[in-house]
Amino acid sequence: MSKHSGRRRFLLSAASFVFSIAVAAILFGGGGWWLLAHPETPVPSYWNPLRELKVNAPVTPVTRFQLNRALANEEQCRAVLAEAGVNFEAMEDLVVDENCGIAGRGRLSALVTSKVKAVETSCTTTLRLTMWEYHVVQPAAQNLLGTQVSRLRHVGSYNCRQMRTAQGKFSGWSSHATADSIDIVGVQLADGRSLNLLSDWGTEGPEAAFLREIWHGACDWFRVVLGPDFNRLHADHFHLQGPGWGYCR
Repeated sequence: MSKHSGRRRFLLSAASFVFSIAVAAILFGGGGWWLLAHPETPVPSYWNPLRELKVNAPVTPVTRFQLNRALANEEQCRAVLAEAGVNFEAMEDLVVDENCGIAGRGRLSALVTSKVKAVETSCTTTLRLTMWEYHVVQPAAQNLLGTQVSRLRHVGSYNCRQMRTAQGKFSGWSSHATADSIDIVGVQLADGRSLNLLSDWGTEGPEAAFLREIWHGACDWFRVVLGPDFNRLHADHFHLQGPGWGYCR
């Protein structure tokens, strides 16, 4: 974990605690609900739990609440993506069996700034990926590499299969079977550079620092994040998974 990421997590946790106390005081002190719900409320939308998530808004303790609400409502999820300019073409849900299919299905081809090779995935995975790209990937590219990411490279999201172990065995159904995850193998930079996890993860310099920064930053937006340090099966990609028990390695 970088010092910057650790400090950011601590500050967000502290701010969340303070914010919860403040909101409770407002709501139970009288008049607070009216203040938040009024059309002309002075409370910024990104500090107002009654307002919808906006991708380009600053991240506050309220953001997590707004994100979870959008993840639980497909209509709202799609509206947030459309407002942000994400190219996520709606498709009929895919129903294969009790283990495989895509709810909230769509074809993703562009995030806020970077493009992706067209991929069928879920709205929830797309929304998490969008927040990661906007709030982690692009700032890290600008700060560490002095450029933008023009394309995120992946090797797919939906795949009706079971999980593989490092021993070559299968164990339960993969989150890919429901498009609840996506695997990122590298990025294309606006200045022409191309970074790949397989070849650049273990190197020194700003490129490797960038990859590690976006890997760790993904843990703010996905519940399970696995990378090259996890095992040999992930040597060439980040496994970014929405649902899960909370694991970042």
